[in-house]
Amino acid sequence: MNEPALGGMDMGDLGGALAGGAMDAPAAPAAAAPAASGGRQAAPPVQSLDFILDIPLKVTVELGRAKMAIREVLQLAQGSVIELSKFAGEPLEVLVNDKLIARGEVVVVNEKFGIRLTDIISPVERIEQLK
Repeated sequence: MNEPALGGMDMGDLGGALAGGAMDAPAAPAAAAPAASGGRQAAPPVQSLDFILDIPLKVTVELGRAKMAIREVLQLAQGSVIELSKFAGEPLEVLVNDKLIARGEVVVVNEKFGIRLTDIISPVERIEQLK
């Protein structure tokens, strides 16, 4: 079953629109529909994003990165320490499908680690990441 186009976009454009924040504002009409007999135009289709709400996404919280040679990786043992690129106290990065969307700090809730978001990346910054 084919899904109807969403505001003039086909399904291939949907991922790029979501990543770029283009879905934040109503889409501009593609072209004016020809007037039906009687001078009335057809009503635009109702837009709903409900069909994408259950799509799974990969959410990653990045503590830091390290570059190591194979020799160094093979020498790792229990208790080894890997020096990461970030300093203690720096915000962690929250990535969705490998794209930065927020920064935050570590919290412990019910003996489990979590992250409290402190900064959400603006739609303009997300668009700049795509370039």
